[in-house]
Amino acid sequence: MTRKATGLVVAVLLAVVSTAALAQDTQRGPVTGFPLPRYVSIQASEAFARRGPSRSHRIDWVFQRRNMPVQIVAEHGHWRRVVDRDGAGGWLHYSLRSGVRTAIIETDMLELHQRPDPTSPVVAQAELGVIAFLDECNGTWCRLNVAGHRGWVPMDTLWGVDPGESFD
Repeated sequence: MTRKATGLVVAVLLAVVSTAALAQDTQRGPVTGFPLPRYVSIQASEAFARRGPSRSHRIDWVFQRRNMPVQIVAEHGHWRRVVDRDGAGGWLHYSLRSGVRTAIIETDMLELHQRPDPTSPVVAQAELGVIAFLDECNGTWCRLNVAGHRGWVPMDTLWGVDPGESFD
């Protein structure tokens, strides 16, 4: 194969890989047009996750913690397919979820810092499994509100945010 032909093959392969990566990054829900997967929280104190997207389907799981973060992985009409941090879930009616972002603390006695810097003063600690409200994330750190205490934690200590995610 000539150098020119090899270059053409490489260029075509790069274009295919780039297109596939772009398509994967921009997957959108067919109902809402929002990105899939995405995180939301449970609005109700009790939310039934069903086997399929209707009230006639059997209940497979019951979420019993208000504000628990879940990940939406599919949409169908008024139903959202959700999973929790353990992979449990099912189809949840959209009225039972909230767009409020929360996360679960994945590290015991996690230190909340005054600034997104591990050397900054610790303002509070949070126990493993606590649900925290997300104020903002900058791609590596998130600012949390845990029972009125606000502070910054490394993103990889939480479930409910994607690595590198940024929002305010």
